Amino acid sequence: MVPAHGGRAAEPVYHPVLACRRGELEALRHLDSAAAALLAPVLDVSTVDSPLVDALARLPAGLLPAVDVSALPDTADAELIRWGVPLVPVAGLAESDARLAAHGRAARAYAGRLVVRLRAGHDRSGPDATTAAVERIWRLARLVPEQCELLVDAGDVWCAADVRLAEPRVRWLVDWARRHAWRAVTVAAGGLPPTLSRLPTDEPVRLDRWDWLLWRRLADLGVGYGDYGVGCAVPGAEAAGDRLPTVRYATDGAWWVYRWSRRGGRGDERVADLCRTVVSAPHWPADGAGFSWGDHEILRRARGTAGAGSTANWAAWSTSHHLAHVLRELRRADESGPAVPPPDGGRRAGGWPGAQGRAAPRQDGKRRAERDRVTRPRRGGQAGWPG
Repeated sequence: MVPAHGGRAAEPVYHPVLACRRGELEALRHLDSAAAALLAPVLDVSTVDSPLVDALARLPAGLLPAVDVSALPDTADAELIRWGVPLVPVAGLAESDARLAAHGRAARAYAGRLVVRLRAGHDRSGPDATTAAVERIWRLARLVPEQCELLVDAGDVWCAADVRLAEPRVRWLVDWARRHAWRAVTVAAGGLPPTLSRLPTDEPVRLDRWDWLLWRRLADLGVGYGDYGVGCAVPGAEAAGDRLPTVRYATDGAWWVYRWSRRGGRGDERVADLCRTVVSAPHWPADGAGFSWGDHEILRRARGTAGAGSTANWAAWSTSHHLAHVLRELRRADESGPAVPPPDGGRRAGGWPGAQGRAAPRQDGKRRAERDRVTRPRRGGQAGWPG
């Protein structure tokens, strides 16, 4: 591996895009030093307060998060240099002049670099206009391309049809990116649906990880990997979700979603039953509780030695396992070389695929129509450009 910036043992290989919530931050806080050196999380911030800044300050010393405050208004609270914690600013193409200048000050004060986030589904002005937009970022932030990392955010990919639509767009964008001397280029996508409330309860449900499949199909490009952890790529989509005990457990190419509603009666017993089901499953890792902090916490509940926890705790355990699992997948992918399976995974493109367990419900006609409306490429873009 190449030497890393800021004393790291290796350059990060995994760039999860995570909501800046208590559960996700708790999972990051429990990373060991080896895993922390390989992660460069991108944190989406929706509110700013003292507990958030304190939580960022408690992250492992080897972990340097990128922080995206584009959802916040241009106020002093959103100026990252005022937070006083090491971080990497994230800039979108439509940021104000004042915010880009502030991001540049924070970049120079902390890590000496910046992440430019290009959203494949929204930033579709054509190659010349996009080049002008990133040149504006470099100019106002007073940085050169070699100090900037490009994050190509493919958004949500929930089925094989999404993968087929996203792949050419991402390839076009990566081809455009090669005109410039970026420090690194990463592709991120989210594979979980915006709500799990329609899934069956009291039994594990298998969902394909289409975001991972998309990246494997792009392996020939040599880009970095990012996903949305165990969250959804649609902003705010999970806010109205149910509060049933839920664990989203990543395995090779799939998630197993556990939503428990009836078994056991009381909350502690219900979560204990859920966790016993996880640890008895074939995909429970061979090293068990030693695989990640989250797996350790799941085993404690399975043994009845700890309480049920909360929505934030379930997200923390799921995220902790997910981060460890993806790092292991990336090591294996690096050793095995490119593998490009068919985009439908051998299944029909429509609906929610499932196997070895209960399949998730199919999308109804209204949902499919909305998907077509959102993802169908718009006419009028420049030739050879996805828009």
